[in-house]
Amino acid sequence: MNIEEQVSYLMRGTEYGDEELKEAMADELHQRLVEAQNEGRVLKVYCGYDPTKSDLHLGHTITMRKLRQFQELGHEVTFLIGTYTSLIGDPSDKNKLRPQLTPEEVEHNAQTYAQQAFNILDPEKTQIRYNAEWLSQLNFADLIRLASNFTLQQFISRENFKLRWEKGDAVYLHETFYAIMQGYDAYSLKTDVQVGGTDQLFNIVTAARKVMTSLGEKPNIAVIMGILPGTDGEIRMSKSLGNHIPILAPPDEMYGKVMSLPDKAMGVYFRLATRLSAAEIDQLEAGIADGSLHPRDAKMKLAREIVEIFHDQQAALDAEKNFVRVFQKHDLPEDMPEYALQSGQTVLDVLEASGMIKSRSEGRRLINQKGVRLDGEVLDDPNQPFPHAGVLQAGKRRFTKVN
Repeated sequence: MNIEEQVSYLMRGTEYGDEELKEAMADELHQRLVEAQNEGRVLKVYCGYDPTKSDLHLGHTITMRKLRQFQELGHEVTFLIGTYTSLIGDPSDKNKLRPQLTPEEVEHNAQTYAQQAFNILDPEKTQIRYNAEWLSQLNFADLIRLASNFTLQQFISRENFKLRWEKGDAVYLHETFYAIMQGYDAYSLKTDVQVGGTDQLFNIVTAARKVMTSLGEKPNIAVIMGILPGTDGEIRMSKSLGNHIPILAPPDEMYGKVMSLPDKAMGVYFRLATRLSAAEIDQLEAGIADGSLHPRDAKMKLAREIVEIFHDQQAALDAEKNFVRVFQKHDLPEDMPEYALQSGQTVLDVLEASGMIKSRSEGRRLINQKGVRLDGEVLDDPNQPFPHAGVLQAGKRRFTKVN
């Protein structure tokens, strides 16, 4: 690609909420690419991920996919794990205080992040760094110097802080440190480009660029990605809300979750979460609009693509085959786990012992929602003795053969 084509490719899927800002960042990216080419170097690019949980979901991978695009063009990518920023917790997308993690929790979660990221990133072209390397070395004088670049008004005017302030909820001073710490990450890595979601606009565009400039570095360029909605198609994907698609999910579960998306969410999923080109996506959307392509078929293509990214082509085809059999032909999966029924067990006991539910409260909720069946018949009493051997179904996608 020439430089103009690179800029167009790398700005695909970006969202700034301000067209002038987007154009400014695109212009800066173009200029930095020209400078790098003249200097015979590549761009340094990074994105940071706080290990607040031990597993990643599809929403986390949107920025990783952008990092992968930079890798494809030969640029240098750093996957930064926020082992120090996690001790505070990013308040950017929260309307309440984020719980602080212990160093032990952070270390445990961080160990899984890099390996999961390699489902998207090229491991041979990815540098893994931890921001405790430099943030743990700052002293109080350093913090005062960095903080002097910002006003309280800049923080209090942020929407999430403003809402909490107006509601009378506490806004803690340590929460304002997060943006400063992230800015120091960018300075320490001496990067040309920082990738992040729209919730990171303040942290990148305001804080990181200001910190880098104040410390004598050229400010990095913000590549801001849209936020992937969850399986409800409305609210951002979140494990705590239960609308997430884990990237470690088995193929059948991943395929089924994508198929549960409302049709209106397909466009953003195709653009942010797949490898399809803009032209291919435009063609799919045109087909849906003119009636030549059924939305169900488009969604099946989306589900195949996502499963293939995190598993492989055969796993995607098998997952589709199982989905069609179970949900379109109302048949049973060819392969399902088996469980040997024990004397005196109730319906709830079997659900728990067979591993079909994570907790007894989840089992009761499924039963109350008429979501538990034995050979197709609804079981509505969690405490009744398990009726007989047969195929037990919990929810839409979990089956066990009870013997």
